Amino acid sequence: MFERRPRVSDLIREARHDLAYRPRLRYSYRTARLMRRAVPILAVLLVGVLATGLMVFTQMPKADPGAEAEAETVTMRKSVATVPTQVATPTRGGTAPEPVAPLTSMRQPHLFVVANRPLSATVVAKVAQLSGVRAVERADAAEVVLDGKPVQTLGVNPSTFRAYTPKPTARSDRLWRNVSAGEVAVSFVLGNDGGMPLGKTFTTAGRNLRVGAYATMGMGAIDAVVSRPTARALGIPENNALVVSAPKTDSAKLRLTLLRALPKGAQVAVINPVLVAPAKTTGETAGQATGEATTWSASSFMSASQVTTALTAAIGKLGRPYVWGAEGPDSFDCSGLVQWAYAQAGIKVPRVTHQQFVSGPQVPLAQAQPGDLLFWRHDPTNPGYVSHVAIYWGNGKMLHAPRTGDVVKLVPVTTRNFAGAVRISPEVAARVR
Repeated sequence: MFERRPRVSDLIREARHDLAYRPRLRYSYRTARLMRRAVPILAVLLVGVLATGLMVFTQMPKADPGAEAEAETVTMRKSVATVPTQVATPTRGGTAPEPVAPLTSMRQPHLFVVANRPLSATVVAKVAQLSGVRAVERADAAEVVLDGKPVQTLGVNPSTFRAYTPKPTARSDRLWRNVSAGEVAVSFVLGNDGGMPLGKTFTTAGRNLRVGAYATMGMGAIDAVVSRPTARALGIPENNALVVSAPKTDSAKLRLTLLRALPKGAQVAVINPVLVAPAKTTGETAGQATGEATTWSASSFMSASQVTTALTAAIGKLGRPYVWGAEGPDSFDCSGLVQWAYAQAGIKVPRVTHQQFVSGPQVPLAQAQPGDLLFWRHDPTNPGYVSHVAIYWGNGKMLHAPRTGDVVKLVPVTTRNFAGAVRISPEVAARVR
């Protein structure tokens, strides 16, 4: 399938929502012609691994437009462990799905690799032998249009990949059996906020796909998972991605090592980024941020005029519709509104919510100032995952883009599932990977 792929567009789009910034590849004349002829159903994937300042949004190679595609929808708020899904039927042709091995251990993912071509067994073995690497899982990655939405999608082996996902997802035998049988598991954010209800079936490139479960993978902008046979049918490039587990290693340093070991053009994103303060910080603190000893100078944060510009830009979008994955200027999702508004003030922030969460020090909600960001953990399939963001307006009000069917609005701050308030540091935000 890979030999036939008509295009491998931008790798890991730099930070879609935090994986959203997008480096672009150059193509030969022949490839460009094929790309123009291709049916624009499967789009460039994953944001630039937080590259250019965002982490889990790497642009993945586009899936083969000539291949058949599948899609699914999700609408449930329940944890995947309790979702009463039906066992999927075998795929066309009557071929029985591969059996799924039981979960025997858990592995924490730390780095995500995506390339514009298959990663050879030699390259994978080289990565596995790097100091600190505990395990490596191969996968297929691309941005695929599901139900009209560009979705960063992975093709995986359900038996082995499940160990790298959050516990509620990993432990659900039914979920992985359904993925093996040809269904798609989508993130809670895509299903709940993006308007893809559980059980929905839709057609992509002549193929029907059914959303079998909400199952957040805990890997940044990756919002859908299918089996590798389904990935082949969707035209997703084969073996062009890796999930790396390295629990006792500095992820930032290992990322640089991986970039040197991988083929040219490959991108690497830190799956769970952490706040890294400026090297030298003295002077005023950010509201006693997180109680740490580190202090932040006033110059570490946005100026008053920058805050005013960002707030003015955001309030000017009141009433604009929420569209999952939208980055403005006429429609937005929650983190897209944040990224767009701050860009108007010349501030580069990651595209994805969980990356925005580490774009500055945390401050107590009682000390929040206009322009600070507010975050929530609403995802029952991965309770620790930061899934929603709003801009603090002041006087107990916040600006946000809530979910599909709603619009950008100014409302009172709510504290249910509240994760914290963050004061944006332009220097830190630009380095998030």
